[in-house]
Amino acid sequence: MLDANWPDSWRSAFRIELRAEAIGLAWRGWPVMPGTYPAPVRGEGEEITWRRPVPAQENWRELIGTEAHEVANWFLGRPQSLLVATGTVLNAIEVDDELGRQAARLLRATGHPAPIVALPNGRWLFLTTVSDRFPQELAANAGIEWHAADSWIPLPPTPFQHGVVHWRVKPEVWGWQLPEADAVYDVLVRALAGNQSSAALQLVESSAA
Repeated sequence: MLDANWPDSWRSAFRIELRAEAIGLAWRGWPVMPGTYPAPVRGEGEEITWRRPVPAQENWRELIGTEAHEVANWFLGRPQSLLVATGTVLNAIEVDDELGRQAARLLRATGHPAPIVALPNGRWLFLTTVSDRFPQELAANAGIEWHAADSWIPLPPTPFQHGVVHWRVKPEVWGWQLPEADAVYDVLVRALAGNQSSAALQLVESSAA
């Protein structure tokens, strides 16, 4: 996240970059919106946790489809994060680092990379076209989260506790055409099966040792 020791000029430049990104995505029809700024939350036993960004406005669903010139006004003033609503223009599948890397390798091998977002907490987001179907093989895995209708995801350059959200594969690589959800599902299912086979083999080798 933005360091408290950063000069005001750096902070201002970061907010300008985030606002410019929001406006650019809005012009392309992406339903972007401002999110909350990361802040510590004190829990039981004085434990400090960090909450992921959520929509800054309670009526965020009503704001989907707002014109870019209006979106520009949302990102003036106080620090905010950049979110995009899922379920209308795009969906996203959130996975852990290991599965993300394996799936990215498989996508590269096909010559059809998908836009991929990396979060500072080690999570990956694979962006797809909108779909109302999600494979049971993926839905049954506790480490996989499907962002579809009534959800949202953070986009670069949203600040987190220890870093900034960034693109692993930018939408420009895909020519701003999102990959079909079924194609990405297939790759993730294959990657998941490969990881599970590797884990099983390691367990057998460990038991035999």
